[in-house]
Amino acid sequence: ELSYRPPYDWPAVSGFLRVRAVAGVEAVEEGRYRRTARIRVDGKEYLGWIEASPSPKKPAMRVAVSASLAKALPPVLSRVKALMDLACSPAEISAALGPLARRHPGLRVPGAFDGFEVAVRAILGQQVTVAAARTVAGRFAAAFGDPLATPFASLTTVFPVAERIAELPYGQIARLGMPGARARTVLALARGVAEGRLDLMPNADIDATLDRLRTLPGIGEWTAQYIAMRALAWPDAFPHTDLGGMKALGETNARKVLEAGEAW
Repeated sequence: ELSYRPPYDWPAVSGFLRVRAVAGVEAVEEGRYRRTARIRVDGKEYLGWIEASPSPKKPAMRVAVSASLAKALPPVLSRVKALMDLACSPAEISAALGPLARRHPGLRVPGAFDGFEVAVRAILGQQVTVAAARTVAGRFAAAFGDPLATPFASLTTVFPVAERIAELPYGQIARLGMPGARARTVLALARGVAEGRLDLMPNADIDATLDRLRTLPGIGEWTAQYIAMRALAWPDAFPHTDLGGMKALGETNARKVLEAGEAW
């Protein structure tokens, strides 16, 4: 059990994850989040699955882990904390956001269990709907990921590693149903991660990582900020050009959205 500061808006977090769940890799079922996992520890790779849901009795996230991940438990739990934003302080957020926070006490920012995975999905989600991005991400995982036997029919695949994607010809990625330019962006990202030039973990150097992301073809400010928000868990990340954010604030001018964010 991983403790958190209450309240925790589990319906919002699980709903966000559910509509974006990659087929074979993730699922939200029976009020629980489930996913496959790949963890590397001391040069060894461990594959397995996790399940997370709030405890009904206390402010804690209950996490079940497959026995195959037992030797990788500390990094597994660290990633669950990042994914579920368990370090969040709702009182501080409420004080900073004021009226914006009142309707949704305990709202969190879902992070990432795997930074490379979230970054790929951010690229696949450029200028398309959430449903369309989810469909292509499912094809991507099925084509290049690793099969995994689990007790859950919905979990069959482990998302591919950057090293494998980095070796692919871009045409093999593009044929999954995306523009060639987007496939090249995925390839450039994978090569950056595989070669150690990009670290997509919460402890990464924010400024250096953002600068490197922006140099990749096809990654603009929205994508860089989205990756910083979820994969790097950077509290000050703000994709101010996001249409959803503009709609929520009732603003169509991106510059004014950015200015509004300074108050937070």
